[in-house]
Amino acid sequence: MEKDSENLTKKQIEKTRKAGQIVKQIKEEIKNWIKPKMPLLEIAEKIESRIMELGGKPAFPVNLGINENAAHYTPSYNDETLANGLLKVDFGVHINGYAADNSITFDLENSDENKKLIKVSEEALKQAIETFKKNPVLNKIGASVQKTAEANKLSAIQNLSGHNIEQWELHSGITIPNYDNANELELEEGVYAIEPFITKGEGKVYEGKPSGIYQVQRSGNVRDSKSREILEYISENYRTLPFCSRWLVKKFGTRALISLKMIEDANITHQFPQLIEKSREKVAQAEHTIIFHEGKVEIVT
Repeated sequence: MEKDSENLTKKQIEKTRKAGQIVKQIKEEIKNWIKPKMPLLEIAEKIESRIMELGGKPAFPVNLGINENAAHYTPSYNDETLANGLLKVDFGVHINGYAADNSITFDLENSDENKKLIKVSEEALKQAIETFKKNPVLNKIGASVQKTAEANKLSAIQNLSGHNIEQWELHSGITIPNYDNANELELEEGVYAIEPFITKGEGKVYEGKPSGIYQVQRSGNVRDSKSREILEYISENYRTLPFCSRWLVKKFGTRALISLKMIEDANITHQFPQLIEKSREKVAQAEHTIIFHEGKVEIVT
């Protein structure tokens, strides 16, 4: 797997910007067509198809979290869930492994509570980016999110965080907290996703049901020939980026589900759990990807 050796190369900046342009276009489009009671499966597949139409590839399966489901829900191939409540739409685009990540939250029930959560999540994101521009220190960025949430009598989810992004690695080592975690690390230039999660609940998530979202965690093999074929397809097409069972069912049919289980049992892949707000209160999410280069912050999404 080829990766650029330099930290933040010209290629990385160019490809990340291009991925960000696709994200921005789709984000504007979905504001016009996501409606209450739309099947989540239709929303996910429409966004993923549009990414490819515009010259990118999904950096991960579209995440569609309703209400207290904070992260890691993507529709299964036969999902019948309808969009409702407070809907988080988290999607990313990659160009040759260089990714732009983002999220937008929709109020699908005309609720004052939803509107407040969305507004505060967007304000927390804005404040975090402003802090990053002035003082790119982890705990300062996190403190700005926490302060914005608490000023509105809400909580930032502490065990969900932003992250740095490198080629073929969405979460590549550094986590950007949504609270003051006392870590005074000053961030170096790079690509970062900043993503506040805001709730009126406890401000922590727990692991729920399996999500159907997977990631290769080590090399290995399986005895079953069909499973080997599917594993080869995964390695060639997704490398170390997340993928989902729905994508494989579309390619190989439902037999892929048996193969996925075999591959998971061999500890080659990791399946992410759904992440649920601990007190089961609604969660809003806002997210941008930024490029930090030569002392300047560029929002690409």
